[in-house]
Amino acid sequence: MSATSSWLWLLLHIVLIHPIVSSSHIPPIVPTCRDKCGNLTIKYPFGSDYGCGHPDFARYIKCTSGELRFSSGTGAYTVSSIDYTTSTLVLTDMFMSTCSSMENSGSFRLDRASPFTLSSQDMFVLLGCSRTSPVFDPNEDLCDTGSGLHLCRGLYSCEGVTGIGLEPNAPISSCCVYQPIIDFATGFGLDLPKLQCSSYASIYGFGGDETDPMKWDFGISLDYNDSYYTETCKDCEASGGFCGFAGFRQSFSCICRGGGNSTTNCYGRGYAWNGTWKHKIQTKIILGGTLLLWMLLLL
Repeated sequence: MSATSSWLWLLLHIVLIHPIVSSSHIPPIVPTCRDKCGNLTIKYPFGSDYGCGHPDFARYIKCTSGELRFSSGTGAYTVSSIDYTTSTLVLTDMFMSTCSSMENSGSFRLDRASPFTLSSQDMFVLLGCSRTSPVFDPNEDLCDTGSGLHLCRGLYSCEGVTGIGLEPNAPISSCCVYQPIIDFATGFGLDLPKLQCSSYASIYGFGGDETDPMKWDFGISLDYNDSYYTETCKDCEASGGFCGFAGFRQSFSCICRGGGNSTTNCYGRGYAWNGTWKHKIQTKIILGGTLLLWMLLLL
C-alpha cells in the first residue's frame, strides 16, 4: 500500500470510526427547561427557568435553589404544592402564624394584574390586634363575628400564642376572622401595620378535624387562570418539548430538549439520545465521505 493510500485510510478511520467509539461516553445535553423543581412537578403554564412556561406566570413563579418561589410586592413565598386538576397552588409564608408557632408577621399582597386570585377556601385570621384597629369598626363589618369565631378560639388555645405576647386561652377580643374588601383596581392586600395587628394566619382546610388547630392546613391557597393551555402548546409537549417564550415580544416558543427552539414543535429537531448522538454522527459521516471524495478527485 502506498504512502498516499495509507494516509487516506488513516483519515477515513479518524473521520468515520472515531466519533462512533467516543460518542458513547459523551453525556446528553441538559434540557434548557426542567419538569421538576425540588419535589414539585412543573407543568405549563409554570416554568422552571426564564423563558419556560408562560410569561405572565414567569413574572411571579421561579425555581430558585431547588425551591419553587412565588414573588409579590411584599416578598417571596414558598410554593408548597400545586394541584393541576383544580388549578390551585398553596403558598407558605415563613412568618405566618400556625398553632405551633406564632410571631410578628409581615404583610401580604396579591396584584390584581396577576393571573392568580385568592381561593374561596382561604380564611384569614388576624391575631393580637389593638382595640383601635380599623378591623373592629362596626360600620365596616370586616370581622366574622358568627361561626368564624371558633377559629379565634382554636388559635388562642395554642401554646404558640406566647410568641405574640398572649397567654393560651386568652380573651379572643383581639382576634379577627378577616373578611377583606378586595380592591379590584389594586388587588388583595393584607397590611398588618395599617390594621394594627401583630400577626396573621391563613387556613385553607381543617385536616378532617375543625376542633384541633394542630391538624389545620395553614397556607395561602391561590387559584390560577388555566386558559393559557393552547393546542400549540399541546403539540409542542407531544413532540417532547417545553412550552415557553422568547424574544422581545415574548412570543410562544417550543423549547426542545436537545437544544434550540421552534415556533411550533420539536419534531425532527435536536438530538436523540440513546447512547450515541445519532444526528451528529450521521452529519460527520456525510461530511467525512464528501471530504474523502474530494481528496480522491484531486489526486
